[in-house]
Amino acid sequence: MSAGEAAARQDGLSGRWRSSTKRLILVYGAFFVAWTVVLIGAIRWQTANYLDGIVDSILEQRLRYLSSVERAHLPALLAATTQLDLRGLMASGLFDAQGHYIAGDVDHLPDGLAIDGVVHPLPEGVQRISGERAGRMHAVALRLGDGSVMLLARDYRVVDQVGAIIRSGLLWALSLTLVPGLLGGYLLSRGPLRRVRDIETAIQPVMRGDLGARLPVSERRDELDMLAAIVNRMLEQIERLLGEVKGVSDSIAHDLRTPLTRLRTQLHRVQQLGGDGDPRNQLVERCIVEADALLDRFRALLRISELEDIGRRAGFGTVDVGETLRRVHELYAPLAEEKEIAFALEADAVPALRADGHLLFEAIGNLVDNAIKFAPRSGHVVLRAASEGGRVVIDVVDDGRGIPVDERDAVLHRFYRSAASGAGDAVGHGLGLPLVAAIARLHGYEFSIGDNPPRGTRMRLWC
Repeated sequence: MSAGEAAARQDGLSGRWRSSTKRLILVYGAFFVAWTVVLIGAIRWQTANYLDGIVDSILEQRLRYLSSVERAHLPALLAATTQLDLRGLMASGLFDAQGHYIAGDVDHLPDGLAIDGVVHPLPEGVQRISGERAGRMHAVALRLGDGSVMLLARDYRVVDQVGAIIRSGLLWALSLTLVPGLLGGYLLSRGPLRRVRDIETAIQPVMRGDLGARLPVSERRDELDMLAAIVNRMLEQIERLLGEVKGVSDSIAHDLRTPLTRLRTQLHRVQQLGGDGDPRNQLVERCIVEADALLDRFRALLRISELEDIGRRAGFGTVDVGETLRRVHELYAPLAEEKEIAFALEADAVPALRADGHLLFEAIGNLVDNAIKFAPRSGHVVLRAASEGGRVVIDVVDDGRGIPVDERDAVLHRFYRSAASGAGDAVGHGLGLPLVAAIARLHGYEFSIGDNPPRGTRMRLWC
């Protein structure tokens, strides 16, 4: 398992991606609120204009009526109008041609008010009727035939109150509509989200290499089911194609192993027939070594295929990690000594693992063999086990040439050989690390390749 795959498993799909449901709900809520605010403003503005127009029309009609009354009866009529206005919304005043007060409850003409018989808003600071503070007021003034001026004013607080009632009602409607709408949207989205989580759970085996797993398809036949069906068909095609390629590779390895074994046996017989002094024995010995190398490759190739096909944990049991590391160290210590490599074992007290002991031994042995093989003469190799974050971590560290970052995923593929492995005396066949990766996948472990500053490689198994 590469470092990228390990990160994917550790983070999980849901941890790496943000759900679109919250974003859609927020966008919908913001759009709904903005549109409702615009709607409230439009209704409030139209209602206010409509009511203002009605009240202005009433003022103008009353002014026309009063202007038709004889001048001598106007003071009494204005006084009666004031007494009948119990809510104190209307005001009136009569002034001579010079603007001096004659009658009414408005004792002076407001500055800046046009005397043209048209309703105008009163300027700021003059919204008072008989000395009392009024609300928003409109007034109309008209010069009569004798030169006197008649003024009518009205407090528009009722219009403003109606607008406030409309605004309050719409805000309540917004609140009572938005909250259930958002809650309903969230509740309705839980079903698709639950199905997405089911798809995420179902896809985990595929991410671990099990192409036989399939996504669930419900009876709804909706978009998610269509997507799941498409992915399932794609997985079937990938599984079939990989199976064909793997079958050809396994067949070649299996079919060639038998004739190679026979060839090695025949070479061994030729070597025995030649006697100790035959100079051709050295050539035969080199041929036997090459045949052994080929047989090792085929065995490793078939072993990887076997591990990928097992997909089960029948051989799992409790494994003492420290004891396994000591056995690996004991096995490879002579090889390290032959290359004058300092091979150290640092096995802390770590918890036991549930694993296949033989496969775990094989994986760690491959890592140690790889480290010793590519470490420089008089170099250093460390086999280490420790506990980190509740997990057992097994490290194989060397000070060799290292593996370039852009090749660390590729070296986990069959037969891939790093460009760095072609230098020096060490020669690899490109199957050791893929075998370790296959064993890690079978156990659900994470296998990563990193640097060992200032020089070298660190192979790590997260168990």
